[in-house]
Amino acid sequence: MSSNKSFSTETSERYARALFELASENSELEKVEKNIKELLNIYDSNKELEYFIKNPTHSFDNQLNVVNKLSKIMNFSKILNNFLSILVKKRRIFFLKKIIMNFLNLSAKKRGEISASLISSKKLSSEELKKISNELSNSIGSSINFNYKVDEDLIGGIKMQLGSLMIDTSIKNKLKKYKQLMLEIWYANKSIRSY
Repeated sequence: MSSNKSFSTETSERYARALFELASENSELEKVEKNIKELLNIYDSNKELEYFIKNPTHSFDNQLNVVNKLSKIMNFSKILNNFLSILVKKRRIFFLKKIIMNFLNLSAKKRGEISASLISSKKLSSEELKKISNELSNSIGSSINFNYKVDEDLIGGIKMQLGSLMIDTSIKNKLKKYKQLMLEIWYANKSIRSY
């Protein structure tokens, strides 16, 4: 295991790659990806499910029962259902969100897409999101797939992460920088007066 990756990151990447390769080999990548997105949507919108999956005190049988019922109700592919069962049996189900995100990144890379996160202080219309995506896609020569959220705490502006590049034009970030600058000035003045 590489020293700069945590156990959970390494494990999540390995399981995501295994699911990705299995789905590809069986020509079910599109169906599994669709199922994974549905599962992510349920996981993110249902705190009880998230707590149930993350809680290691639940019995193996209990978790397996919930996974099988969920798979049946959501009509998940046999590959995904079996994969989720393996996660329960190996006691790796609490890595589910990280595994899902890694799987979606692998799928996006295969299509030549780059994943990026975009957070705005107010809800952007689908036209505005499409315009931002098109402009960035044209400038870097790759299709960009946004993970979009609204965070009113930003007060104004946006935050965007594209690979290792972070752009933060939010008012919250600017206020944080001003606060830091004012503290530095205050400490500098205080140390000058002490001489």
